[in-house]
Amino acid sequence: MAGLPMCPLPQDDDYRALSLSGHVGFSTLPDQLVKKSIGRGFCFNILCVGETGSGKSTLINSLFNISFDDPVSTHFLPKVKLRAQTYELQESNILLKLTVVNTVGFGDQINKEDSYQPIVDYIDAQFEAYLQEEWKIKRSLFNYHDSRIHVCLYFISPTGHFLKPLDLLTMKSLDSKVNIIPIIGKADSITKSELRNFKNKIMSVLVSNHIQIYQFPTDDETVSKMNAIMNGHMPFAVVGSDEKVQIENKMVRVRQYPWGTVQVENENHCDFVKLREMLICTNMEDLREQTHAQHYELYRRCRLEEMGFRDMGPGNEPVSPQEVYEAEWSEFYLELQREENELREQYVQRKKEKAAMFKEEKQQQLAKHEHQMQILEEAHLKLEKKKKVLEDEIAAFLEKKVKTELLQSEASISAIAVEQRQGPQKFQLYIILTIEEAILIISLEKQ
Repeated sequence: MAGLPMCPLPQDDDYRALSLSGHVGFSTLPDQLVKKSIGRGFCFNILCVGETGSGKSTLINSLFNISFDDPVSTHFLPKVKLRAQTYELQESNILLKLTVVNTVGFGDQINKEDSYQPIVDYIDAQFEAYLQEEWKIKRSLFNYHDSRIHVCLYFISPTGHFLKPLDLLTMKSLDSKVNIIPIIGKADSITKSELRNFKNKIMSVLVSNHIQIYQFPTDDETVSKMNAIMNGHMPFAVVGSDEKVQIENKMVRVRQYPWGTVQVENENHCDFVKLREMLICTNMEDLREQTHAQHYELYRRCRLEEMGFRDMGPGNEPVSPQEVYEAEWSEFYLELQREENELREQYVQRKKEKAAMFKEEKQQQLAKHEHQMQILEEAHLKLEKKKKVLEDEIAAFLEKKVKTELLQSEASISAIAVEQRQGPQKFQLYIILTIEEAILIISLEKQ
């Protein structure tokens, strides 16, 4: 093992390249990493975006050669919902924790303007959960279930024409947050010539609208050629199926029609094999790395910038997080003091205004009270005058009443006397007369 070739080191005066004179042992680091990774297992999270009935669940079943228990979706949901289901898969001695996130009800609403927003919110929520775990004092990222989306399989309906506005808007909103791989679902519903033209139209529209889709890496010499070829095949035209039939002593997934049979794993029929090779066999780890190194770092940077953290100062000098924190805290404290002083001044000013207002209202109430009392006093005097007049009228009435009763009494006595002298005929004449007339007659008789 003497004279092992050294890896190229950064050109820096602080480093010197040395040759080992014998075996040391750190060449087994890759093996150690592999054993540790196998023991810990892997996770992979797939987001399937597409309209209801575009073949999302069937394709996932075909990709992993298993039937997942995914409930049937309805077309009548009022808004888009994301349903995440996690499964533990094992191939040989490799454990994979697979999470499939399905967009239920996507594209089924009459108003599709905000159909993409729940998807964006879900992706950001997974980034935020990972960021919060990183910020913990006591964190356990090795045991943390990473729910960040590693790849978005975007299913395009096989119309043979152009992308729908909803597809463009959604992919434009997601291209900076997740690795997008466009897929034409149920590709056996259009002819090969239509499919070829449709692919060209899709890529042309994506480029003209500056929508970034995932490109398979070409920096690794072992897969660079194959990845470069596969980049030219996107979007992948795929067919999925849960039906298996035996063909040449082999059970294969097919879709059977009256005019023939479509074999899912036949590269002459669709791009399913290409998609599975690129997605699972070749570039799964790169998708995981891109998610962490590019999309999550972009989200993390934006969140830190929102909080006021930065790497460089005004003079392009390096700034430590502690300095940024102290500067932010000082600025926040000064702002807090300023707001406190403003609030105190506002409180004093409002208190003075309230006191002046209360004083003015009190004076108004006193003036109003005095006015009401004056009105009451005048009314009282008027009532006293009316009372005196009424009392005088009552006294006059009583006096008149006494006189009247006296006259009535005298008239009665006189009537009795007349009756005794003149007989009943004269009395009858008096009866028919009114009291006043009788009194007048009696007074005349007395005379």
